[in-house]
Amino acid sequence: MRIIKILLCLLGLLCFSEAQAQSNPEVVNELGAPVVLERDTLFYIYNPVGSFSKEERAAAVSKRIAELTEERFFSEDSVQVIDHVLSTEVTYLDRILVSVTDADAAFAEKPREEIAEVYAATIRAAVVESAKQNSLRTILLEVGMAILVLIVFYFLLKYVNRLFQYLFQKVEEQQGKRLKGLKVKNYEMLTPEREAAVILAVVKFIKVITVFILFYILLPVLFSIFPWTQGYAETLMLYIISPLRKIGMGVINYIPNLLTILVIVVVTHYVVKFLRFMAGEVEEGKLEIPGFYKDWAKPTYNIVRFLLYAFMFVVIWPYLPGSDSAIFQGVSVFLGILFSLGSSSAIANMVAGLVLTYMRSFKIGDRIKIGEITGDVMEKTLLVTRVRTIKNEDITIPNAMILNSHTTNFTTCSEQSEKGLVLHTTVTIGYDVPWPKVHQALIDAALACPDVEKAPSPFVLQTSLDDFYVSYQLNAYTFTAGKMAMIYSNIHQNIQDKFNEAGIEILSPHYRGQRDGNMVTIPAHYLPHDYQAPSFRVEQVQQPVTSPN
Repeated sequence: MRIIKILLCLLGLLCFSEAQAQSNPEVVNELGAPVVLERDTLFYIYNPVGSFSKEERAAAVSKRIAELTEERFFSEDSVQVIDHVLSTEVTYLDRILVSVTDADAAFAEKPREEIAEVYAATIRAAVVESAKQNSLRTILLEVGMAILVLIVFYFLLKYVNRLFQYLFQKVEEQQGKRLKGLKVKNYEMLTPEREAAVILAVVKFIKVITVFILFYILLPVLFSIFPWTQGYAETLMLYIISPLRKIGMGVINYIPNLLTILVIVVVTHYVVKFLRFMAGEVEEGKLEIPGFYKDWAKPTYNIVRFLLYAFMFVVIWPYLPGSDSAIFQGVSVFLGILFSLGSSSAIANMVAGLVLTYMRSFKIGDRIKIGEITGDVMEKTLLVTRVRTIKNEDITIPNAMILNSHTTNFTTCSEQSEKGLVLHTTVTIGYDVPWPKVHQALIDAALACPDVEKAPSPFVLQTSLDDFYVSYQLNAYTFTAGKMAMIYSNIHQNIQDKFNEAGIEILSPHYRGQRDGNMVTIPAHYLPHDYQAPSFRVEQVQQPVTSPN
């Protein structure tokens, strides 16, 4: 019902504006010059006479008729039609008001006498009506009507003010009661005081608009009462009705395009909804597509959704109001230039993000190493990847940088391989220690760590035979890549303990001095109770030579 009322009001405004346009004296016949009396068009002159144009004839006739309104004792019967050989004239007493020639009759396709009679009747009625409007009785009546309108407007304005005062009072009373503020989860967007202030501001704005509308309606009503100001009333009304009429006609004409846009949006919405459902099924493993991994489902859905919305916008563009205007096109070109100039690096990161997604080099939660950065992947976006290091530092790495460098994924092997991830560390031992003894000590140190797998068993590789020592590399399997730092620390602790128990010195740092007479580097509590540091051994190489007496 409310929509029907609004449509009826719009239809009434359109009809009223058409009526105003038809009654407006400024809307003239393009072929004729109007004869006007006090803004009212009486008839038209279509042909010149001699050296007088049709406009000059119409102006002269209008002046003569206007002079009749100044006659104190005007008589309708004195307006007569007199026929001559060359023309038929409408006269008042001895004055010629208008002449109808054969050319006028030929143009109207009527006899001269008939046209003259119509002119005479029109002039009589117009002069009589003008006399009535300018009479003292009419003026007093019009003044009385104006006073009545002002009184009605005064009381209307008074009650409007009372209504808004009542609304102001109610808003203040409801503060803290019904107006409890606005919260989004734990964030208070509006306190009760601010909410009341916003509502009061809106009500005040509505009050100002209402008073302005009342004043704007009052002026045309007052102007329409007096004949000499009726033109201003029509002008003021047209100031409102013309834009409303244009808006209404624009909305009506835009309905087909609006329906087209609505259909495109609805179809796109349900296609995207279907794709979201399919992506969810693939991601959960309910739907398997050969060669398509589960972790591709969400990014692929996001890419396809973006392309669909972009295509939808391209299709909708021609149906948007003003899309073909120069301003609209200029703004679109300007935005395109800004995007092309300022988004080169962003586009490079976006392309890199897409490539990384389908490379499957890592996923959320993986322990990876990018360059010198080692940590867990916390977030993957189209532009950047965020990694949290073991020191609890969040590092943001552009995707283009990741694509241009090598990436080591520790989690993939630990989760997908049957053996797990191999952790390795190197120690250097002197040549005086038998290598089987070193191997066993290293393996025992690895097995003593709880996160190292017993099967397959740890193993040792001798990686080099250097000048002063042998390099032994311990390799151990684990399935917990996220604990790499702690596992390495435990292995190193166990290596120290096992080597000390076995009496093996680790030659790091290197020993370059004399070992004789120096304390070994093994901690004291691992040494025997009777252990003493050896002294320097000095031996006589040959018998001393005695000098002759």
